[in-house]
Amino acid sequence: MQQLTMNADRQVEWWDVPAPALQGAGEALVRPLAVALCDLDQPILRGDAPIPGPIAIGHEFVAEVTEVGDDVRAVAPGDRVVVPFQISCGACARCRAGQTGDCTSVPPRSMYGFGIFGGDWGGALSDLVRVPFADAMLVAAPAGIAPAVLASASDNIPDGWRTVAPHLAQRPGADVLVVGGGGLSIALYAVDAARALGAGRVVYADVDPDRLAVAEQLGAETVEGPPNGSFGEFAITVDASGAHAGLHAALRSTEPGGVCTSIGIYYEQLTPVPLLEMYTTGVTLVTGRAMARATMPAVLERIAAGDLHPDRVTSNVVSWEQAAEAVGEAQTKLIIER
Repeated sequence: MQQLTMNADRQVEWWDVPAPALQGAGEALVRPLAVALCDLDQPILRGDAPIPGPIAIGHEFVAEVTEVGDDVRAVAPGDRVVVPFQISCGACARCRAGQTGDCTSVPPRSMYGFGIFGGDWGGALSDLVRVPFADAMLVAAPAGIAPAVLASASDNIPDGWRTVAPHLAQRPGADVLVVGGGGLSIALYAVDAARALGAGRVVYADVDPDRLAVAEQLGAETVEGPPNGSFGEFAITVDASGAHAGLHAALRSTEPGGVCTSIGIYYEQLTPVPLLEMYTTGVTLVTGRAMARATMPAVLERIAAGDLHPDRVTSNVVSWEQAAEAVGEAQTKLIIER
């Protein structure tokens, strides 16, 4: 079969590789229909993220089930499903607690699209993908919604959602600040989620005019320019900047007792944070990976209801045949579809 691969020299090319086969009665094989490029994929392709090749590219996708094992009950061949990027059994204590990215039934960091770093589970830009724990992992795609609209529900939409949803549940109507620039689409998905969940003011800060325009379309107030100091006081803040200045601005804009969630990945061993200021105001800083599978049902329900608008964040949709060239182009959200 064909698999789009970043080789050890970070060149992207189609490889002929053996097709996967079922390895257990609880597994499924799926054929990807629409694949979204994650916010982390471009830094990996550029060499800005320290994850080596070869990597079978892609981990956000909607697919058609082609084959299932004898014990699979939740899906059948022909079903359209959204596939979470992390591998999870659904039965261990961590999965039952919602920590589906930390499943104890598989090695740590098991996920699609990250090569040896994620356990070599393959990638979504392939003719077929093997899904273990099919009943636990696969989520039915809402009827009537195009696969391209749903593709990022595997990772980046849940990542944006979790930065605001639990905190707005505790603080209904609270004001939200999102500092963008690093997590290109995740920041905008956070804006969309905040508006859908009834936040008060939603303020989006970035230097990119195209992303600022999307944020406005999603209903945010916008601030153009690099982060500098504070943007005011907000009960809920999001650092999606990937830069120290953005992280500091988000923290300094969090009101006393508020919460700041950072989705940025800081590769330095030592990342400075204004701990004294956080101490004096009692600010909570949340960081870590999204637990996508646990969040996907709520996200997909809101997309189906028309409350979330991932299509407004999409910057380009290309055909499968254009994928090798398109993945190297800088853009907010690329979707590749068959």
